[in-house]
Amino acid sequence: MSYREIYESWCEKVEDAEIREELASMADNEAAIEDAFYKELSFGTSGLRGIMGAGTNRMNIYTVAKASQGLADHLNGNHDAPTVAIAYDSRNKSDVFSQIAASVLAANDIGVHLWPQLMPVPALSYAVRSLGASAGIAVTASHNPAAYNGYKVYGADGCQMTTQASEEILREITKLDMFEDVRKCDFHEAVQSGMIEYISDDVYTDYIEEVKDRSVLFGEKVNRNIAIVYTPMNGTGLGPVTRVLEESGHTNIAIVKEQEQPDGDFPTCPYPNPEIREAMELGIEYAREYDADLMIATDPDCDRIGIAVKDPDRGYVLLSGNQTGELMLDYICSQRVKHGRMPEDPVFIKSVVTTGMCQKIADSYGVTTENVLTGFKYIGEQIGILEARGHADSFVFGFEESCGYLSGTHVRDKDGVNAALIICEMFCYYADRGISLPDRLDALYRKHGYCVNKVHSYGFEGAYGFGKMQSIMERFREVSHTLAGIRIGSKLDYSEGAGGLPKADMLQFCLEDGSSVIVRPSGTEPKIKIYITVSAGSSEAAKAAEQVLSQKIEEYMRNR
Repeated sequence: MSYREIYESWCEKVEDAEIREELASMADNEAAIEDAFYKELSFGTSGLRGIMGAGTNRMNIYTVAKASQGLADHLNGNHDAPTVAIAYDSRNKSDVFSQIAASVLAANDIGVHLWPQLMPVPALSYAVRSLGASAGIAVTASHNPAAYNGYKVYGADGCQMTTQASEEILREITKLDMFEDVRKCDFHEAVQSGMIEYISDDVYTDYIEEVKDRSVLFGEKVNRNIAIVYTPMNGTGLGPVTRVLEESGHTNIAIVKEQEQPDGDFPTCPYPNPEIREAMELGIEYAREYDADLMIATDPDCDRIGIAVKDPDRGYVLLSGNQTGELMLDYICSQRVKHGRMPEDPVFIKSVVTTGMCQKIADSYGVTTENVLTGFKYIGEQIGILEARGHADSFVFGFEESCGYLSGTHVRDKDGVNAALIICEMFCYYADRGISLPDRLDALYRKHGYCVNKVHSYGFEGAYGFGKMQSIMERFREVSHTLAGIRIGSKLDYSEGAGGLPKADMLQFCLEDGSSVIVRPSGTEPKIKIYITVSAGSSEAAKAAEQVLSQKIEEYMRNR
């Protein structure tokens, strides 16, 4: 069927009043109809994610219900008496979508464990494992703008589903007619019957205790009376982050009031991503007002965290995801060595696009580095492999440059609550010794070499943008001798399974001047991301070289 025919079918069959109104409003807008119906919202290894609204290419009650029916068919075909844990965040309609998913699963005789209030993604990962569920669903679009929502699917291990499982679910979804083949029941009746049960506070408390146990002070005392400003960016982090910090002894915490309570419109941070300075500005303003030592921010589903620290010469310095990860890895390893808590065969896991400097840090402590594809599910998968071998305790730390960190095996996804604890603890530890985090970072650079990492994102919205992204990736694949005027030493095409990793749409250029350029489409947004890494003998030289290379890449992209 053409996109126009699918649109007309929706006009006939949709019962929801809000969606019917939106369908009617686009009747004379062919471009809007095409964009909403030219394809079905992709179900990939991160589940669903897209703009909310009417259409097959949108997040709405019908696309969520169809995905849930596909998941139900997959689970009933592979499990006896399966159950699913569900969480939702602060985004608009997240609570509605979670109830739709629960109703479809219950109608397919699948027991549902539902968090009774909004909850971070890592708490969902914990609940899946704690409750012995067959799968998990987190209704969230993470750090995307307010117009988006999403639907992350987890396996029984508490890790986002791998490629194979996602493909199996997609095959089930593809078989379905959105209006004829989806089973539903009344949500409230399913709660009354016990098919849908609310998750108890005991599970939440157990998660909090597990996070607190991730401390690497091992009984060592530090002064925790530092001034902290925290923003949950109108998301799920307020309760768990403040509870963990306060129960660990951090009581001097000021909250960014405008971003304190859940609000899916994100009125003061339209792009609630701690990787982006604009999203952190209000928190930094509060830090100046309160003369805070440290500012921390978690994204709406509280799996990512960003930080800014006070510097006497430079004001508040916003650390990148790579820089924060480098500091955390070094701190965790040094504390484990100091207290005799380093395992015999320690392992650090990072994504390919994460800075290579952290491998030098790991090497200095005798820790093995494992590289995986982008997506924390691959880090979680490796933890599962260690666990299957009886070596789960070997896992020391895992992180992605996009502000995602995990220092324990209590969950299998990045954990902003866990990261908040380690960051605040680390800050206090060094402060007691008269060392700032920028000071410690400079010491690491002097030891291991100065390294600058930058990520550049290029957006491509709509049907035209999707084709443009594919065209650009093909053109990059044709590059063979030079990139941005610099000779290529080697090129890795991960779509061919480079580096012994699973196939992925990603290219890596190792240039003869020692720099690296990685190009990949985002798995969750209509963007191409370009990761640039430059190393040099001094901070100034590294920054200057990165600026030149970034400018050349920018010019190259403008000409595509």
